[in-house]
Amino acid sequence: MSEKELVEFIAKSLVDNADKVDVKMLESERSTILELSVDENDIGKIIGKHGRIAKAIRTILSAVSNKSNKRVLLDIID
Repeated sequence: MSEKELVEFIAKSLVDNADKVDVKMLESERSTILELSVDENDIGKIIGKHGRIAKAIRTILSAVSNKSNKRVLLDIID
């Protein structure tokens, strides 16, 4: 499972409008940026209280990306 598929799976599991989940992948030599956008009513479910859910998703991404020696960043688009 790629990082993009992982973020998409996690996001769709958390939100009410799973069909509005969109993950775009921007790659460079040393890093990959994943841009996550969801319905505006579900943005709070992705970020969580005090950013706890977003931090947990970023921690999982960090652990997965250690295998590929590439830095993976998650951007949550409002």
